Amino acid sequence: MDPLKRRGFLSVAGALGFAGAANAATFGNPDRPQEGKINARLPSSLTDPGPKNPALQSQFPSFQDPPATDVNGMPLFWASFNNAHKRYQDGGWAREVTREDFALSEDIAGVNMRLSAGGIREMHWHQQAEWAYMIAGNCRITTLDEQGIPSVEDVRAGDVWYFPAGLPHSLQGLGPDGAEFVLAFDNGMSSEFNTLLVTDWIAHTPPEVLAKNFGVPQDVFANIPVDNRWIFQGKVPGDLSVDQKNAGVRAGGQKVVYHLSDSMPVARNGGGQAQVADSRNFPISKTIAATIELVRPGAMREMHWHPNADEWALVLEGQARMTVFNTGPRAQTADFKPGDIWYIKKSLGHYFENTGNTDFKAITIYKSDRFAEVSLSDWLTHIPPEMVAQTLNLPLEVVRRFPSNQPHFMPA
Repeated sequence: MDPLKRRGFLSVAGALGFAGAANAATFGNPDRPQEGKINARLPSSLTDPGPKNPALQSQFPSFQDPPATDVNGMPLFWASFNNAHKRYQDGGWAREVTREDFALSEDIAGVNMRLSAGGIREMHWHQQAEWAYMIAGNCRITTLDEQGIPSVEDVRAGDVWYFPAGLPHSLQGLGPDGAEFVLAFDNGMSSEFNTLLVTDWIAHTPPEVLAKNFGVPQDVFANIPVDNRWIFQGKVPGDLSVDQKNAGVRAGGQKVVYHLSDSMPVARNGGGQAQVADSRNFPISKTIAATIELVRPGAMREMHWHPNADEWALVLEGQARMTVFNTGPRAQTADFKPGDIWYIKKSLGHYFENTGNTDFKAITIYKSDRFAEVSLSDWLTHIPPEMVAQTLNLPLEVVRRFPSNQPHFMPA
């Protein structure tokens, strides 16, 4: 079956339709020694008289009061743009979360960037591929492929772009209010503050070499910037067709833009929807696959894992709680709000549920040419039910009620 269809959000109680009569001493608190507040006998076991930052504590209720099913420790899978330092310049700003800031994030580095109307991210290129999602506004992007075919396109909120490693490009905010976007690089150590910039190369090349290379006199380079520009304020671009003509845009180049938010959802019902962009519908994107996940209030993303890649995600709207499961056993629950990031290693089980009163929306990114996942309920309903019943010590009739029609999304 097409892995694009293996998506879903699951409300467990609604899907199973029963309350479950488990041993109260172990159900929901399975470990010895048992963990969680439910084990405390004295009030002093639960108090915290030491130093604290109440504002920070309030953002992490599941760290302060974890479910008793959490067990042992595991590397922190929470990070955030909210506490990442912003680099401001005339024309915009950027902030990043790389592996230097977030040790777990080996495969993906993330950047959040804002460009004013006319603000220019200097012409540059990277040793890694660049993938981007437009959060707000409008932006003009340019690139040149290895065949020498140029591209000049405008992107708006909900669009994505992809520049293969080594291809030169530029970004410029359009009117009326510029652009904001998130960038992802397919190497966790990539930094937006350390890129190959055209101004740096020109400034550090002998003038006689520049003259020979461009076929012009040396003195025309007398006023070049000696410091790189990185982000700077420029004039708001004019008509797109004029820029395309002046750049020599012609047919035949690969499409570097995909209208992800306008794409047909691969799964949708009352609980939410998912949209996917990978090399199957966006052929140039060979090293990054992505989804937009939208979960309605109270709904839950079903228990699943990704067999082919780690998962990096940015929360765009709403709030959610997630538990990640690893061998050991190890399990940990964390809370996420807009601007927060999670990172889940390949094949680790997880789910997330919308804990707010508004829609929850996140973009998830994978270092792979395709999106792939394995659904727990899909697995348990495609092997002999007797095996599941014996393994989980459940009545056979209960196992047969597990959802087997890939509901994808279910309301609370």
